[in-house]
Order: sequence, then structure tokens, then C-alpha cells
Amino acid sequence: MIRRLFALITSYVPTARLACWLAIASLAWLVPLPAPFSVAFGSLAMLVVLGAAIIDALQLPPRDTIAVSRTTPRQIGSGDDDTIRYTLASTWSRAVSLELAERVPAALGGGGVRAHRMMLPSLDSVSTTTPIRGVRRGPATLGSVAVRVHGALGLIDVIREIDAEEQVDVVPSLSQVSRFRLLAVQRRLRDAGVRQIRRRGGGMSFDALREYVPGDDPRHIDWKASGRRGAAQVRQYTVEQGQSVILALDAGRLMTQLAGDRTRFEYAINACLVLADVALQGRDKIGLLVFDDSVRGWVPPSSGTAAMRAIRSTLAACDARLVEPDYALAFRTLAQRQRSRALVICLSDVIDVRASRAVVTQTRHAALRHITVFLALRNDALVAAAQPAVGAGEAEAWRGAAAESLLDARADALQRMRRAGVQVLDVPPQAMSAALVNRYLSIKARGEL
Repeated sequence: MIRRLFALITSYVPTARLACWLAIASLAWLVPLPAPFSVAFGSLAMLVVLGAAIIDALQLPPRDTIAVSRTTPRQIGSGDDDTIRYTLASTWSRAVSLELAERVPAALGGGGVRAHRMMLPSLDSVSTTTPIRGVRRGPATLGSVAVRVHGALGLIDVIREIDAEEQVDVVPSLSQVSRFRLLAVQRRLRDAGVRQIRRRGGGMSFDALREYVPGDDPRHIDWKASGRRGAAQVRQYTVEQGQSVILALDAGRLMTQLAGDRTRFEYAINACLVLADVALQGRDKIGLLVFDDSVRGWVPPSSGTAAMRAIRSTLAACDARLVEPDYALAFRTLAQRQRSRALVICLSDVIDVRASRAVVTQTRHAALRHITVFLALRNDALVAAAQPAVGAGEAEAWRGAAAESLLDARADALQRMRRAGVQVLDVPPQAMSAALVNRYLSIKARGEL
């Protein structure tokens, strides 16, 4: 009982206006009057101000007359924008001015307290929204909400805290998927075969007619069409293929580096999801291998929406770590689990000589069985450091020389991969999704799979 009473009393907060009026009322003691009258006049002025504060407090609405509800998205994509909606409903007979305060976690683009000022009409409701943004993948907890109701005279406020913890999961974003799906359809759908791969074969699905050439199977001659056209016409059939595409994603130390406001690993996740969607739309099977110094996740090649869900959930549970990636383990695991020929796309980078040797060796071996693409994420900060400004100091010159040496070693490693039959893409993280889709479509168009 005493605790409840203490909590009730402490919920009332004097305002700066009350402090100002008390300071003005205290000046009444300085009025040049005889001592008894001066004390009485000053005390009366103070009592008037305090009485007004009490009246203001009594006119504040009780706790159960204002209800607050919060509507949050269950999930938000990393880098995507969304909103949280607050609805305040009043059963109080007077309109009140109030302020709603919330603390948004840093994972949702917050890190501080946000306040919303509004007027709540009597026996009515009002809503307000606050923007959020998925910054860091993982669960983000929204805490309690505080509502500060202002008195009519502005002398006393009352603070009500509503305990309402909710969790929002920041997951890999799918915002680019629909955009690149449309891009694939608009650009080279018929030539690249994003929906269906066509080639000559013995399938039972009719594709088109063409003129007979020596060596064609006579059983495929269409005699009716040949009679109409005056030349032998051969029926051409289609063979639908569900090829396998495997994304090998490096989650090692180089992927922890920032590229703008996000890590390179976040950009790589988005690129994997975009390519997975495009490949699934093309009726291919898509698989995933996430590795650093161990195998962090494996999704065997499959098709359909279940494959997309499995890939997204696996990526959501992984993050880049400050460890050296074990390329030998990754490609050995890939060789054991994927026996048939596939398109293997490794998203990583090479900087130092030791790592580049391991990458070149493993990708060369993979290229003997699979079509191998190595997507190297260019480090724009390293490129800028290798080009110091004119008149730079000695420290900048040495830094530039070191950066240039690393870039030379990187270029040499990429060139050795190309000579070994590995297709290499060297792009900045911001452009990797488009580059990856274009290379996939190009491989499909040439019928390499």
C-alpha cells in the first residue's frame, strides 16, 4: 500500500512553469510593507500558486482513462525502412495535451529517446508513427513506453509508464529481389532462358519447326508442314533443365569491413538472395554454403519457395567474424556434398599472399568439375589509400605504397584464377548484385551449364 502511494505521488512532476511562478510569488516577500503584512502577503502569494498546482494536478486524467497500444512489424529487412504505430485512446471527458516517449534500440536505427507531442481529444483516439530501419541483423527488443500528460495550467505533469516489451527480428532484406526479378525478365528472358532452358533433344515438348539438315532424325520430319512449305521441315523439341547453382559465401574477417554504412557481408547477403530468386525463377536449383574457419551453414541445392526460405533463414543466423576463412575446408565440403556438375559462385576477396594462394588453389580444383565464378569484393578504401594526394606527407606515402603492394598481389591472384579457368568478377560491394545477376544470365545464355 505504501509502495503504491509512493509511486502515485512520484508520478506527478512539477514543470518549469510552476518553478517560474513560485519564483515570482517569492518576490512578494520583498514588498516594502510592515513585517506582519509582508510575511502574510508573501505567504498568500505562495499559497495561491501552490493551490493552482494542486487544482491542476486534480484535473489530470486517472491512469486507466488513457490506453496505449503499439503495432510493430514482426520482421524488418536489413537496410529496409518501416514504421511503428502508436494508438492512444481516451475515456476521459476532457481533451489533454501529452507527450509519448519511446526508446528505439540501435538495431532499429535508434539509440536514443524519441518523443511525440500530440493532443488527445476527449472520448476519442489518436495515432502517431515513428520510423525504424533495420541496421543490425538479429532480435531487437522494444521496451516500455512513457506517456507524459500535461496539466491544463501547465504547472503539473503526470508520467505513466506502460510495460510493453516486443521483439522485432531484423532479417536479410528481400527489397531488391523483386527489382532484379523484373530486370531479368525485361533484359534477356528469351535469350538467357531465365524461365526455361531450350536445346535440341529428345524431350516430348514441341518447341519449333526448322528446315531439315543431313544428320537429323527422319522420325522428327513433319510431313504436313513439309508439304505446305515445299521443303523438309523437322520438329524441334525442348529439354527442360533444373541445373544446380551453389553460392559459397565467405563469412571471414575481410567481410567484416564496412562499405558505407553496412559491412561487406550484408551486401553479399543481399546479392545471394537476389541471385537465388532469379535462379529459382529460371527453374534452377539453388544451394548455399556459408563458411569461415568452419562450415557455418549448408543448404543443399533445391527448388521452389522452400529453398528460398531455407537460404534466408540460414543467412539470418550467420554473421561475419574476425577469423581467417578456411577455403580448403569449404571446397572440400563442397566436393563431398555436390558430386554433379554445378555453377559454383564464391563471394569473397583476397588481399594477402597466403590467403590468395589458398583461394587460387581451391578455385582451380573446383573449376575442373564445376563452372566456377569468383566474385571479389573490391575495397574502395584500399584503392583510395593507394593513390595519396599530391603533396601528401611521408606517412601517407608509406601507407599508399603498402596499399599498392596489396592491390598488386590481389590483381595477380585474380589473374591466376582467370588463367585456371575461373570466371572472376571484381566489383565494389554496392554493384555486386547486378554484376552477379548479369554473369548468371550470361552463363545461361551461352548454355555453359
